[in-house]
Amino acid sequence: MSSRTTIMKRTFLTGLACLFFTSTPTAWADEAKSSFILNTPDLVAFWDFQEEGGQKRSSKGGSAAIDLFEKKGPVMRVSGGLFGPYSARFKRGQWLITPRKDIGALNIHGKDAQVTVIAWIKREDKSPWQALAGVWDETRKKRQYCLFLYGTTATRADEMKRYPVKDRIHGHVSAVGGPSPGEKFCITYSSGNTSIEFDKWYCVAMTYDGSHSKVYVNGKLDVWEHRNPFPYEDGLYDGGHDGADFTVGAVHRGGSWGNFFGGGMAGVAVYKRALTPEELAKLAHKTLK
Repeated sequence: MSSRTTIMKRTFLTGLACLFFTSTPTAWADEAKSSFILNTPDLVAFWDFQEEGGQKRSSKGGSAAIDLFEKKGPVMRVSGGLFGPYSARFKRGQWLITPRKDIGALNIHGKDAQVTVIAWIKREDKSPWQALAGVWDETRKKRQYCLFLYGTTATRADEMKRYPVKDRIHGHVSAVGGPSPGEKFCITYSSGNTSIEFDKWYCVAMTYDGSHSKVYVNGKLDVWEHRNPFPYEDGLYDGGHDGADFTVGAVHRGGSWGNFFGGGMAGVAVYKRALTPEELAKLAHKTLK
C-alpha cells in the first residue's frame, strides 16, 4: 500500500471519529425529542429556545416560521434544557410576543376550531395567574385560547361558579372575546387536579376539541370532576385583523401587561387540532425522559 493511500485512509478515519465524538448520545436524544414533536401531524409552531438572549426565537415546523420577540430585556438562555443544552429563563415581567399581523396559523378560531398548546416548564415564581402561551387579550376583549399556570379559582361546570384553588394548570377558551355573560371575567376554562411543584420540569398542555377544554400534566388527562374536562361547545372567538397577539409568558389585561410567568421554559408547541390522549402521553414520555 502506498504512503499516499495510507494517509488518505487515516484522514478518512479521523473524520469519522470526529463526527462520532461530536455527535454525542445527548445530542442524538435531544434531536429525537424534537423530531417527535415535529412529526406529530398538524403542528403550527414549535420553539425550543436554544437561541441566546437578545435574539428573536424562530419556530420550527408548520407551514412557515413564526418569530417571537422579547419584551422587557433579554430573556436569557441557561444551561439545562430538554431539546438541547439550553432553556429560556423568564424573569417575572418579561415575555415573548408575535404581533397580531404575523401570527399566521396561530390565529385559531371559529365554531369548529381545535387547538393544542403544550409548554415544558420549570416553575420558580409564586405569583398567581401566570400565562404560559396563547392568543389572549383581556383588555380589548379579544380572548381566544390560552394555557395558564396557578389560577386562584377553578370553575365548576355544573354550577358555573368559581371556587378557590392554587398551583394548577388551566386551559382557557372563549367564543365571545370578553367576559363570560353575566360575569366580570372569562370563567370558561378547565382546571387540573395536580399541584405543580417548583424547580421541576413538567410537560403541561391544554386541548380544545370543539366540545371540551382539557388539561394534561406530563401526558395524563388531569381529571377533576366538573372541572376537567370542561364542556364548552361554542368554539373560539374570531379576533379579526386587530385581535390579540400571540404571547409567551404574559397577556394584556386591565389596561397593561401582566399575568407574568417566572421560571424556566424548555419549549412551546401549538397544534391546530386537539391531540389525542395517546399522542400526548407518548409526547410527554419521549420529551421528559
